Amino acid sequence: MKMSATYSLLLTVALTSLTLTGTFGADIINGKKAKKNSLQYLASVQIDGKHKCGGFLIDPSYVLTAAHCDKSGNMTVILGTHNIGPEEARLRFTVQNKHKHPSFKNPKNGNDIMLLKLSRKLKTSKGVKIVKIPRKDKPIKPKSKCLVAGWGKTEQHNVVNDLLVTDVSTINFTVCQTMWRKVKVNLPDNILCAGGFETKSGACQGDSGGPLVCSGIAVGVVSFNLGRCDYPNIPNIYTQISKYLPWIKKVINGGA
Repeated sequence: MKMSATYSLLLTVALTSLTLTGTFGADIINGKKAKKNSLQYLASVQIDGKHKCGGFLIDPSYVLTAAHCDKSGNMTVILGTHNIGPEEARLRFTVQNKHKHPSFKNPKNGNDIMLLKLSRKLKTSKGVKIVKIPRKDKPIKPKSKCLVAGWGKTEQHNVVNDLLVTDVSTINFTVCQTMWRKVKVNLPDNILCAGGFETKSGACQGDSGGPLVCSGIAVGVVSFNLGRCDYPNIPNIYTQISKYLPWIKKVINGGA
């Protein structure tokens, strides 16, 4: 899609005041409340009892999230509820170990993925499920219909206690790369692009670490956007899970 010179200039000016950040602390844009008994693998990753990031259960003992969610303070994980208000936090787990990808430095350099070892093994139940991740590394087709969910900021910039979900479509990498280069950002390897482009739906601060789910399989981890939720026509960036399968298996099989 060609942009007029005027729009391109306005976009450049608007973005000079923005800082590229992970969506640490984020909400879903133009989302709806998740249906009861859906998305039962979603986790709220909390620091000192306050929601900071999303995450998702991929093993009875491990939650997958973004590496940039590793902040100082007491990290715990809430599972088994769509409402993370204090009175609804039925399942709070202590994080026993944090496994950041060894090559992670910051989101814009990639490898934004982390496994959290829970203090005790979880028995899946009516309220808690494990989400499938890819079995092998294969590309995700552009325009695939997916969803993203979380407790991050909304379009009104309010933090919410109820889990919100919205539909997004994956975006051709070349198109995504072109849009990000317009704001002088070279995308890292091993990422997916979805939402926040030719649409008003996507992830926001606080949704970081949550899953991009396509056809019932978690294929991506929310990594970064432009650091604000009323952002211009720039795609959201996700870490592509299939690129990290050997590392994920190594950590889980190690049991640490």
